[in-house]
Amino acid sequence: MCKWEASVWPGLPAAGADEVGRGPMAGPLVAAAVAFGERPWIPWLKDSKKLKPEEREELCEWVKSRALAYGVGIVTVEEINDGNLHHLSLEAMRRALSQLPLTLGLVLIDGKFTIPNWPTAQQALVKGDDKSVCIAAASILAKVTRDRMMVELEERYPGYGLAEHKGYATDSHMQALRRLGPSPIHRFSFAPVREASQGLLF
Repeated sequence: MCKWEASVWPGLPAAGADEVGRGPMAGPLVAAAVAFGERPWIPWLKDSKKLKPEEREELCEWVKSRALAYGVGIVTVEEINDGNLHHLSLEAMRRALSQLPLTLGLVLIDGKFTIPNWPTAQQALVKGDDKSVCIAAASILAKVTRDRMMVELEERYPGYGLAEHKGYATDSHMQALRRLGPSPIHRFSFAPVREASQGLLF
């Protein structure tokens, strides 16, 4: 528990928000928000990037069963192609937080920036998933949700290995992009995807 969560517990709930998927060449950007009314007992909750996939899956279900509320916000590939990733990251977290049917005492945002015009108190925390149980829980929920979406997208767009690399620019993904060209869920705002669409990616 961080000092900001402690400032509102017990009493009003605190929520954490985090996003995943800014860097991939394919797939959506996904954010999650998780609210707790007091410090939950969590044996090994930490940044989702530091967990094995099976650990994330287990903890994701744990978070869902014990949180006061949780929400997921999704920004589509079409929005990414037309927008600004920084603004869209905050928008994804806004969408996730908007799903919480609670009066919040505090919102903790992973990173350097808060959400413009959000109605309740906020605190931005750099590396917040290492400092806040609410942000760490949101990080896990966002990561698991996006990973599951990419597995489903692999069935719709086979050949790219989306279930394996989750849309990131791995060697195998780049090779598939050269061979197959971009799919509808590739981000044309990313240079390698544009180059592949023009036959310029070698």
